[in-house]
Amino acid sequence: MAAAGVVSGKIIYEQEGVYIHSSCGKTNDQDSLISGILRVLEKDAEVIVDWRPLDDALDSSSILYAGKDSSSVVEWTQPPKERGYRGSEHLNSYEAEWDMVNTVPFKKKPHTNGDAPSHRNGKSKWSFLFSLTDLKSIKQNKEGMGWSYLVFCLKDDVVLPALHFHQGDSKLLIDSLEKYVVLCESPQDKRTLLVNCQNKSLSQSFENLLDEPAYGLIQKIKKDPYTATMVGFSKVTNYIFDSLRGSDPSTHQRPPSEMADFLSDAIPGLKINQQEEPGFEVITRIDLGERPVVQRREPVSLEEWTKNIDSEGRILNVDNMKQMIFRGGLSHALRKQAWKFLLGYFPWDSTKEERTQLQKQRTDEYFRMKLQWKSVSEEQEKRNSRLRDYRSLIEKDVNRTDRTNKFYEGQDNPGLILLHDILMTYCMYDFDLGYVQGMSDLLSPLLYVMENEVDAFWCFASYMDQMHQNFEEQMQGMKTQLIQLSTLLRLLDSGFCSYLESQDSGYLYFCFRWLLIRFKREFSFLDILRLWEVMWTELPCKNFHLLLCCAILESEKQQIMEKHYGFNEILKHINELSMKIDVEDVLCKAEAISLQMVKCKELPQAVCEILGLQDSEVATPDSDTGEDESVAMTSCPASTFQSDALPVLATSGARDDNTTQISVSPNVSRLTPA
Repeated sequence: MAAAGVVSGKIIYEQEGVYIHSSCGKTNDQDSLISGILRVLEKDAEVIVDWRPLDDALDSSSILYAGKDSSSVVEWTQPPKERGYRGSEHLNSYEAEWDMVNTVPFKKKPHTNGDAPSHRNGKSKWSFLFSLTDLKSIKQNKEGMGWSYLVFCLKDDVVLPALHFHQGDSKLLIDSLEKYVVLCESPQDKRTLLVNCQNKSLSQSFENLLDEPAYGLIQKIKKDPYTATMVGFSKVTNYIFDSLRGSDPSTHQRPPSEMADFLSDAIPGLKINQQEEPGFEVITRIDLGERPVVQRREPVSLEEWTKNIDSEGRILNVDNMKQMIFRGGLSHALRKQAWKFLLGYFPWDSTKEERTQLQKQRTDEYFRMKLQWKSVSEEQEKRNSRLRDYRSLIEKDVNRTDRTNKFYEGQDNPGLILLHDILMTYCMYDFDLGYVQGMSDLLSPLLYVMENEVDAFWCFASYMDQMHQNFEEQMQGMKTQLIQLSTLLRLLDSGFCSYLESQDSGYLYFCFRWLLIRFKREFSFLDILRLWEVMWTELPCKNFHLLLCCAILESEKQQIMEKHYGFNEILKHINELSMKIDVEDVLCKAEAISLQMVKCKELPQAVCEILGLQDSEVATPDSDTGEDESVAMTSCPASTFQSDALPVLATSGARDDNTTQISVSPNVSRLTPA
């Protein structure tokens, strides 16, 4: 048995006499056969595969650990020769006092996980362990070719040494692994088993689902909807039907309805559009009236902004300024100033002097938090699994966030380092939430605009206050938003909703990514800057982002229905809209929808709640007598948003008077939107 460095945990599988043939050509050289022990262990809700030589007392530094950070190719170091370097602007700033914890450029690792470092003896270098979540495939030997052997291939394409089973075969190992993962024969090579992990924890991984059979896709949606919806569903059509086979031919023809049943369980407790479900009131659909046509203005200029500042630096006519920003956005030169107000980092009524003092205070707070993780030693981090996991996820994400943008492109880009450091510091700011993949997408535009580590952090912290529920493990924010979106869409177009339900798409999972990171991957980088600053005005109503979803879906309705798209085609089509949506067109349509609803005199109470309109008294029909089939409603007062110009009514905005029913959950109004 290995005397030292053994991973503790519940042993699921253990086998001695598992050899590595280190020099296959030297059959008479006993040193070429390294006998070891193979274990599968459960530890902290993670399954680990561990092999090490029997006669080697191994310390942890000699283990090739291909774990959660296996794809990381950089380490965060501070070369002595660079510690004193800062630009002249930095040396004159308050942040210069915190030079000890400032960021520095990347330094390449001397080796990756695929290349073992040097060791004291020839045997210890072969030791390895890895998390089962990192396993990509297992290659088996041909039948009748001597000892049974297996080769593990990890997701970062690291291929581990072949393990030869001199005592028995590998069947028991495969059986043990199948308790935790789904193993399917590769269509290209029957000797290769492909792995689909059923991670019990919130893995929050962005790996490409399209590299896996669709059963893995469905399992990931069930186990981790964040992951499944972030990466996209292009090519899902083929995978849903063609890749569900595994080794069981009976699964080849799994119908779309069954796929939808899998999806319906992805977010526990989410049930929408179910009219037969108890607790849902049936509301007769109302005529929303004509939809106005709105036009947008030019972005707010620096001159317009300056005219609204008094001698002490206070912003005047804040409501009017917000309306101007909502109407046209901001010129880029103004964003660095204005975003701090829109996100709540600076109070709108603060003076220039007060803001200077606030920045100094916040700079001090930021670098104290940054010092907390910067000062953690390697030994300490070995005993802090949560911090290790956060760091690993952040390093992975930093290396693939907006890398086509010049601000983040290139290997030794300081923007990447700032992304890393801000996200690590946020883990200190909110350690309960820590880091969840997707958060780097929210930070990237903020850092791009601010060009300052401290300001970007506090703007990000303010934005996360709004988005926090989206990233919580219980996903309450996402549940609420999907329910609310369904309610709004059914009011706007019940026929389209009915069609989606008929194609098992009524749960609107294809909108999950839109909501999770506020359309970050649906629009170009510059369009996102415009879209976000408009949403941050909180005009023209509450939950305006849900109306943006409605506007996009309404634009795609004709193609989806005329081409009779089914479950798979809808997923594929929505995903392929990415980078093809006109941001100004969507903003106009969403605003028009909001004005149409505000003018309506008979909005359902649930819709008033979602849009933040004042309460209306809704009298529901007497369920006992059944005498009245309609719903009497008083009007919801208009929102506080005022248009700069009266909208022109669109002649095409009229709705048909066909009566259909809307399912509105009474619980919707009590849920807090993310």
